Amino acid sequence: MASRISDASPAATQQRQAQRGLSRRLVRDVRGLRRIIVPSRLQATVPEWIAAVRALVDQYGAASSMLAADYYEAERVAARVTGTFTVPLADPPPEEQVDSSLRWATKDLWPRDPDAPETTGAQRQPMDVRLDQAERKAEAVTQKLVTDQGRGTVREAVRRDRVAVAYARSAALGACSFCKLMASRGAVFKDAQAAGRDADDRFSGDASVVKVHDNCHCAIVPVFRGQRFELSSHAAEWDRLYREYAAGHSGDQLRLFRRALAEHDSNPLPGSH
Repeated sequence: MASRISDASPAATQQRQAQRGLSRRLVRDVRGLRRIIVPSRLQATVPEWIAAVRALVDQYGAASSMLAADYYEAERVAARVTGTFTVPLADPPPEEQVDSSLRWATKDLWPRDPDAPETTGAQRQPMDVRLDQAERKAEAVTQKLVTDQGRGTVREAVRRDRVAVAYARSAALGACSFCKLMASRGAVFKDAQAAGRDADDRFSGDASVVKVHDNCHCAIVPVFRGQRFELSSHAAEWDRLYREYAAGHSGDQLRLFRRALAEHDSNPLPGSH
């Protein structure tokens, strides 16, 4: 008899919470580095700050991969599949990617002519406000870089493991509309399109990682041969709402699904109240 697995299994929920706890510690440490940036010496101190944050991304990314590998191995044991398999840990993001993300986070710190037409409202704010905004952006991009390593570890393990057949997305009850839509698709992810690559330009991702956004805490659930995947009750409800209110409206599905969630979902969307 096939064993059952769900996007809301205790193990998947625990993995999502463990990665979220890691993210909280990462954010705490990123905030502790803010003192490195000296507004009167941006040219010298911003690169120092980027190097320090990059080291945190390396440290926490490795921890995220290890958490994910332990989770995958435990799920494999629970599925009672045969044969041995070593989970390949995801590579850290390239230094250029990390540096580019952090330069984006700090771009509004640099002096601008307030009267120049290309100067944005954010760049006209006082320095303390711009520092706060840069910190929040840095927290968001580093969280994604780190958590992606854990998600990438599970995704790559599914791809290489001969007894793994698919993976699903596990989203929190209060997740955004895009994450709820992806979770409602179930254990169908084996290629970039199914994982949401072409669904919305605001979300990044490629063939190796489920498409996610900054501050996304979704997890990946591996499904093994002999298991039967079933949507959780809340993901099944998201699927019902999508089919009733959004399916068949090409190009407008996500907007209609978000509206349906805001009106009918018992777990409100972020910012809907």
